[in-house]
Amino acid sequence: MSLADQVAALMRTVAEQVILPRHRALAAGDVTEKSPGELVTIADREAEDALRDGLDALGTGARVIGEEAVAADLALLEGVGRGLVWLVDPLDGTANFASGAGAFGIMVALIADGDPIASWMLDPVSGRLCHAERNLGAWIDGRPAFARGSGRLRPVASLATQFMAADQRAAMHRAAETRFTLEPIPRCAAESYPRLVTGRNDVALFQRILPWDHAPGVLFLMEAGGHAAHWDGSRYRVGSGRAGLLVAAGERHWHHAREVLFDARESALAA
Repeated sequence: MSLADQVAALMRTVAEQVILPRHRALAAGDVTEKSPGELVTIADREAEDALRDGLDALGTGARVIGEEAVAADLALLEGVGRGLVWLVDPLDGTANFASGAGAFGIMVALIADGDPIASWMLDPVSGRLCHAERNLGAWIDGRPAFARGSGRLRPVASLATQFMAADQRAAMHRAAETRFTLEPIPRCAAESYPRLVTGRNDVALFQRILPWDHAPGVLFLMEAGGHAAHWDGSRYRVGSGRAGLLVAAGERHWHHAREVLFDARESALAA
């Protein structure tokens, strides 16, 4: 069995044995706040343990960096852009999962010196698996995936601006509304990136870019023919420290969004 198939099988096992049995079945003590406004569930922790053990057993020599382990020890992120690393988000969309409504997923990426070289995003409910390998392509459930955008006259954008200052957020949304149809964010990166490939969205913007949330999706989108870059236009790289991500179903949509959204933001900053 190939490495790609072994990782996919591991993720499906964790979904079936750890995550889905807890879906809409969490007890009061199964959900806690790991930091203000940030929830964690027993499913997050148990899934990360199972994924870490399974990835270690593959014998790649890569160290495993998981979201929940980093929450307990921030020092684990040191040197994330060096060497071979597994990045793991055991339950992306925890707030959705805890509420019993909305998208959630499992995200895994293999990183070499800061560059994603393979990625997997699994929707445990539908079973949809998005996979990509650098320079080889992207697949959804084993079929080649090609970003196609919505095809709408007003492109569809989903903007994760919740961490911006209120005036900057308002300015960006005002500008976006003049050129885009805005769709609420799904609060789940494992859902946001596939939407850019399957034709639901044309553009997405993120301010906070924790590596396990975005390394898998960026590689999948780029290998499907979409475009992703930091707000300043520089290439995405894990551990670069650069701000934000703007991602799109194609390079044309990316440049259009950059002009509309960041002219507005820069004007707000200058005011």
